[in-house]
Amino acid sequence: MSSQYAEIDGVITYIHRHLYEPLPLSRLANYAGYSPFHFTRIFKQRIGIPPLYYVSSLRLQKAKDLLLRTNQSVRDISLEIGQQSQGTFTTRFVERVGVTPSEFRHSRLQAEEHLRSLQSLGGWKEWQSEATRIGTIEGTVGTEVPFQGVTLVGLFAKPIPEGLPLYGMLLHNMGDFRFTNVKPGSYYLMATSVSWGMKALDFLLPYTTLRARLREPLVVTSYSPVPFQEMILHPPEFGDPPILISLPLLMNHFLNRTMYASK
Repeated sequence: MSSQYAEIDGVITYIHRHLYEPLPLSRLANYAGYSPFHFTRIFKQRIGIPPLYYVSSLRLQKAKDLLLRTNQSVRDISLEIGQQSQGTFTTRFVERVGVTPSEFRHSRLQAEEHLRSLQSLGGWKEWQSEATRIGTIEGTVGTEVPFQGVTLVGLFAKPIPEGLPLYGMLLHNMGDFRFTNVKPGSYYLMATSVSWGMKALDFLLPYTTLRARLREPLVVTSYSPVPFQEMILHPPEFGDPPILISLPLLMNHFLNRTMYASK
């Protein structure tokens, strides 16, 4: 690892230690010993997203944690992570997690039911419509460690798993995936896994789930095919951006599609 990246890792540790304090770009850049412009460039190379976006993502992850592990009110949690307006906090939470803070707080039982429902389905293969090379993104997901469960694969608008994916699917264990009729544009391909033995808290707060992400966007055009993608799920690595999207929400979308298709 380059010395610059080691310095960025030091900043990440600093961010975690001072997450509840004001962390303007100037403070983080000064800590690293760089100009704000140079610091932002190196940080984005190392982590994949700008520093202040990383900070806001960690704070939202902390809010998820507080919602499930404490009895603090939504307003108190919004203040604790630096949001003066509960309305603004709720709006951003919905945009990036997919449900309201209150819905997320009360989703544990539902999350366990979704995982049990998926396990009871047994094997499945969720192919979309017949593929043409143009407008199709396909590949395979493997893993570095033994795994039995469900893998969630999505194409996201931003280089962090937040908000509902623009295109998403669930795999039984791992294997091949395919998205068809993908509109021209840039997409970030990411995946994470939930093993059958996990409790609801383990994937509502997915600190330990296996994950994989492509650092560079996939560009879909109307004239050129996208190369086949190979992804390897791995344990969380230092500095990984948090997985903000509610994984049970994605499970529920899949289950609803499956029930609709079986009618």
